[in-house]
Amino acid sequence: MKKEYADVVVVGAGPAGIAAAITLARANKEVVVIERGSFPGSKNVFGGAIYCQPTEEIFPEFWKTAPVERFNIEHKFAFLGEDYGTVLGYKNQEHSKKFNSFTVMRPKWDRWCAEQAENTGVHIVNETMVTDLLEEDGNIVGIKTELECFYARLVIIADGVNSILARKAGLRNDFRPKDIALGVKEVIKLPKETIEDRFNLEGNSGSIHTILGNPMNNMVGLGFIYTNLDSVVIGIGVSLEDLSNSGKKPYDLLNEMKKHPAIRPLIKGGELLEYSAHLIPEGGYKCIPKLYGNGVMVVGDAAMLVNNVHWEGTNLAMQSGKLAAQSAIIALDKNDFSENTLSLYQKKIDESFMMKDLKTYKNVMDFIKNNKKIVTDFYPAKASEFLNQFITIDGIPKRKKYFSFISNLLKERKLYIFKDIWAFTNIGRSILLK
Repeated sequence: MKKEYADVVVVGAGPAGIAAAITLARANKEVVVIERGSFPGSKNVFGGAIYCQPTEEIFPEFWKTAPVERFNIEHKFAFLGEDYGTVLGYKNQEHSKKFNSFTVMRPKWDRWCAEQAENTGVHIVNETMVTDLLEEDGNIVGIKTELECFYARLVIIADGVNSILARKAGLRNDFRPKDIALGVKEVIKLPKETIEDRFNLEGNSGSIHTILGNPMNNMVGLGFIYTNLDSVVIGIGVSLEDLSNSGKKPYDLLNEMKKHPAIRPLIKGGELLEYSAHLIPEGGYKCIPKLYGNGVMVVGDAAMLVNNVHWEGTNLAMQSGKLAAQSAIIALDKNDFSENTLSLYQKKIDESFMMKDLKTYKNVMDFIKNNKKIVTDFYPAKASEFLNQFITIDGIPKRKKYFSFISNLLKERKLYIFKDIWAFTNIGRSILLK
């Protein structure tokens, strides 16, 4: 079999892999990226937004040439019941000047990122499946494909949430259904003017919706909507464990959400362009595996580096790829690829915003999983019930309504309400104090 040599072989041309490769190439290191898709982005799926600050660290002022869709100035949170909903929103016109995030289409975006890497000297090999790692004397020394071996001084694994190579390297175990979500989404074509009218937007500004409650009641899951220039992305992400226990199909949940009266008018008359599904790391801080070994590091989704509270994945992927590359540059200059040297990557991750955020929210998912009904169903429904009473004029005095509401709330939860208050207080304390 033919042997190819490089300083670093990166497996996967998603955001983490490309960020690692371009950082290495800018330091004049020889990099080969192996991608199983026909082109970078052809197999990648996500909701729709990238955040500017971490992205600019890899691609300065990227929005001037990259295929971005809309700059987001608004984020709404919708708590849905069966035929009602409470929607809270924040809109900041300043984000039209100092950009916070952009919606993008991954096939276009990833391809553009890969082109920037190639222009820097990265060699990308498409349509190639990596089947195994090459090991000598306990050190990873390259990768094996179906046709040939690529030997390298270092390997960076960026092959996604279901990383076979990270498991082969002994860095992580098989995932558990409770630690993974299944995301499904549709891209629905709508005229640009229609999107701007329905979402109250001007020019190329955009809006993000996060959706909780119906039809994902009593499940750990979220819905989402992102606006593109002439299409809308709508989807859900639900815990694999909850999905299995419910007996429901993800596309049935998505179709049900699309029919909700708070959602249906936003996508009415649209043309379905795309349907896709993707696994999402959901375990957070407690599920992050070992990130390095002799001659190898793991980044992005393969390292379970996703902020499951904010649904931040792409920016963490790029940051982890950059930090792995910085550690690799030092190892290459020292010609030392031992665990001891590559532990610098772990140190960089621990000192970064991503690990601090993940640690802040380390108890949140356990809290939600242990209190699914009150978090995803009971209290959101009660909030809507209260607001309905607040705005309804029906001849009943407001004071009587409020006392009745509080009385019914206490009766329904009985002694559990004190447990609820204690639980919410504890999770608040864990976020603020740790």
